[in-house]
Amino acid sequence: MNDEQLLRYSRHILLDEIGVEGQQKLADSHALVIGAGGLGSPVALYLATAGVGRLTLVDHDTVDLTNLQRQIVHRLDAVGTSKVASAARTLAQLNPEVQVQALQLRANAAQLDELVATADVVLDCSDNFATRHAVNAACVRHARPLVAGAAIGFDGQISVYDSRDGKQPCYACLFPPDAAYEEVRCATMGVFAPLVGIIGSMQAAEALKLLMGLPGSLAGRLQMLDARRMEWSEIQVQRDPGCSCCGGQSLAVDSKN
Repeated sequence: MNDEQLLRYSRHILLDEIGVEGQQKLADSHALVIGAGGLGSPVALYLATAGVGRLTLVDHDTVDLTNLQRQIVHRLDAVGTSKVASAARTLAQLNPEVQVQALQLRANAAQLDELVATADVVLDCSDNFATRHAVNAACVRHARPLVAGAAIGFDGQISVYDSRDGKQPCYACLFPPDAAYEEVRCATMGVFAPLVGIIGSMQAAEALKLLMGLPGSLAGRLQMLDARRMEWSEIQVQRDPGCSCCGGQSLAVDSKN
């Protein structure tokens, strides 16, 4: 690291758990972020400012005036433009060293297969079950850790699904794709603005820990927040041997190691 980098990341480097070695791991890492909205905004901001070397942002949508209530990576002059392009501009102003790939698309299974295979960690910041299951399936196939968050109204949740460990559950173990879940969206149900900041910031924290190899991830634990009372609850999540996604799959080999 050069002197400017040592200064920029000095507050990380001062931490015994991180140091220069941990910061260098971040610089050498690639994070894939699915969604550049309420959750994706704090995720992208914290990953970029923390010094993750490469970020790939995927979102098909454009910035709307209603987004600005909570999607803090976007600015008023970005209304009507691509969310990923808007986010990339903001991140470049904060940390021009980070390489940002902005993909304006709704990724299908084949595209996710390609994108996930190149990433070190995947963050699901989407807002629908179909995308969440498609992202999870790609992460299981390629043994990539997945940090998944969700937020609606005053209720949020977050967990880590780490397919590198054959004993850990995947997203489909907890939310089977064939189960009947009511699909709710911010556009119809509303969302408390700081809630996405809380959950998204936690997603970024979990991703940074995974990239640096720090212990204590949320793998196997689903945390849920009731922001009305600011009360957290947690449940232990077990792998389902009959899971349609990971149940019949042995521990994959990470080709990057």
